[in-house]
Amino acid sequence: MKYPTNSEIQEILNAVSDDDFIDLLPQDASNVDKIKYQLCKKVVSYIQKEKITQAELSRRLDVDRSRINWIVKYRIEHFTIDWLYEHIEKLDPDVKLKVS
Repeated sequence: MKYPTNSEIQEILNAVSDDDFIDLLPQDASNVDKIKYQLCKKVVSYIQKEKITQAELSRRLDVDRSRINWIVKYRIEHFTIDWLYEHIEKLDPDVKLKVS
């Protein structure tokens, strides 16, 4: 078996950026961040259930594709609860937000 050279490894590392990873919710996250995270999760579930692409969801919601990508990667710092909820309501008018 042939192993990659140092230059090949470096090339791969340079191609990968922080934007390629999903943000995980820290244990000490605020309640607001927890709600936003759950709302993003709802969108990701919708994409999987409907078997659609991010581009298709972008068209359905009339939202820039980069914003959908941020949702899928749980970049919650880019959103407010009301913005996320408003767009989820477009996908599922019967959705209810519960706070417990």
